[in-house]
Amino acid sequence: MSHYKIILSGGGTGGHIYPAIAIANELKTRYPDAEFLFVGANDRMEMEKVPQAGYKIKGLWITGIERKLSLKNLMFPFKLVNSLWNARKIVNQFKPDVVIGTGGFASGPLLQMAVFKGIPSLIQEQNSYPGITNKLLSKKAQKICVAYDGLERFFPKNKMLKTGNPVRQDLLDIASKRDEAIKYFGLVEGKKTLLVLGGSLGAKAINELLKRELDFLQTQQVQIIWQTGKLYYKDYRINGDIKHVQVHEYINNMDLAYAAADIIISRAGAGSVSELCIVGKPVVFVPSPYVAEDHQTKNAKAIVDENAALMIAQEDLKVDFKNKFSQLVASAEKQKQLSDNIKKLALVNATKEIVDEVEKLLKQ
Repeated sequence: MSHYKIILSGGGTGGHIYPAIAIANELKTRYPDAEFLFVGANDRMEMEKVPQAGYKIKGLWITGIERKLSLKNLMFPFKLVNSLWNARKIVNQFKPDVVIGTGGFASGPLLQMAVFKGIPSLIQEQNSYPGITNKLLSKKAQKICVAYDGLERFFPKNKMLKTGNPVRQDLLDIASKRDEAIKYFGLVEGKKTLLVLGGSLGAKAINELLKRELDFLQTQQVQIIWQTGKLYYKDYRINGDIKHVQVHEYINNMDLAYAAADIIISRAGAGSVSELCIVGKPVVFVPSPYVAEDHQTKNAKAIVDENAALMIAQEDLKVDFKNKFSQLVASAEKQKQLSDNIKKLALVNATKEIVDEVEKLLKQ
């Protein structure tokens, strides 16, 4: 029987949405007749990104808990009850054969209801430090696919499998796209290219760093592809007329941006880290300090400990950036070392391995 019905739930940020879409795409290649439904949180990014990828989505009225007392927190119990009620309705109507959660607020109520009804479920944890939703769900889910070592302190060991994070398949062959990338971005052949990324919404500290250090970066003889993110584009656009600096709100052809890059400055969200391992270029991580349990620092540290990337804490940027960056640009040897080492950490078959596990659950 290949007319399976599959629910995928996750979202809030690109880091939870893209893995879910990658898993759905792989399942669709194996089971063209399968029916898919995504469940996300109302007013979050997934409500736009999932339909763009060609899938149906239903939204739940749910948000995370904030760390301070606020109206949002007082509403939380009502939202939770409402979401559990609607999740139950969705599960009863759609009757899925399997449910897959990739983290984020909405996956909590949905998976909770699915396991309550005895539907096989799998969760995919992207981070080296799991979010509260997945920690709670791990007791009930059949299978937990992880991307880092050492997660047995959060999850039952017998259910865990290290697969890595699903990444965009078009990144697997970027070496062959270098010429196309240089043309696409209108770059100067033979000049080092710095790619600056702040995650899908943007990173204020990274944008401020660039604005502050533009003169310095000009002296380093690099050309720059700078993605500001949606929230900051209008504030930093003004630098667009500086020679060899191009500012983008969002880069749609990420494979070409990676292909063009010689050095990358990036946040350390789990999805970005997994992609950068496959891309295999020298990276300077600037982890966001504003995320739960400081998990971006932990993600970056896992790479830095293997001598496979550099990291500068956000509060140290003013003091350390010039020094660390100029040393990296000056040393071809250091660049090669970081590049070789980060490639060794890439888990290229993550999506396929996760879907193999989903298949086992479907066949039960």
